[in-house]
Amino acid sequence: MISILAAPSNLGLRPPRKTSVPGCAKAPEALREAGLHARLLSGGAEDAGVVIPGRYVDDWVAGQGRVRNQDALIDHATRLADRVGGIVDRGRAPLILGGDCSVLVGVGVALARRGRYGLVHIDGHTDFRHPGNSDRCASLAGEDLAAAVGLHWEAISDIEGLAPYFAPEHTVHAGCRDDDAALDELRGTLPAVISARQWIDDPAGALNAIRQTVTARDLDGYWLHLDVDVLDPEFMPAVDSPDPGGLNPQHLVTLLGELATDAVGADVCIYDPDLDPDGQYGRLVTTIITDGLTGLGGE
Repeated sequence: MISILAAPSNLGLRPPRKTSVPGCAKAPEALREAGLHARLLSGGAEDAGVVIPGRYVDDWVAGQGRVRNQDALIDHATRLADRVGGIVDRGRAPLILGGDCSVLVGVGVALARRGRYGLVHIDGHTDFRHPGNSDRCASLAGEDLAAAVGLHWEAISDIEGLAPYFAPEHTVHAGCRDDDAALDELRGTLPAVISARQWIDDPAGALNAIRQTVTARDLDGYWLHLDVDVLDPEFMPAVDSPDPGGLNPQHLVTLLGELATDAVGADVCIYDPDLDPDGQYGRLVTTIITDGLTGLGGE
């Protein structure tokens, strides 16, 4: 059964403008208002509460070898890992409502403490910026996949000496655009990298490649990470970095439905209520979750 855990962190994003902070921290409660919790709770899910992040402070300075909000990010990741691990140990499936994509680090710590897990990273961007390919590492939400497979600074990618949280050979990315700057490097790192265009053109092939990567016999399961900017801005503009060429909602629901049953859990990130004044995109995210992820963990 699903345990809904809010992780309203915006610590991994750059500020949208001076004196302001990213609005995605409001997402869990906006989704509650859109009816997500009521729909899931009626089907047997539980509300597992919230892991509150520290204060957002735009403290990044170029050349210091730190991401912005680094201390608060590590603290939040560790506390999130404790909560996620407790849910998994009770035999339930965590459904984490972010927040930004930095929550993947906390998930990785939780699972790496317990065994070897695969990762399905569904995102409109590769999120593969890291110190080996950029001197502008600053915002973990754009670097989460690199951190998850052990390529970021040790403070971020090797919490508790657990790097890599997900082995590259058991990690797949799906959904980036064909012009993503890190696409070629990522294809040389992971066994399966599926652009949005490839997914649209051959959904059966995309699903087969994902399953082959994350269902190896020596794994204890796999995790689903979903950044809703995988959707085309025609359908989901309420994100910090909308890019054309994405999926439609039915593409996404179909894939999630195929993968959810065998997943140990999932996180959903980047929806920004500040960019959705009438709540219509929150209602869409609610529908995608309830249609695509209600079978999470074998329900």
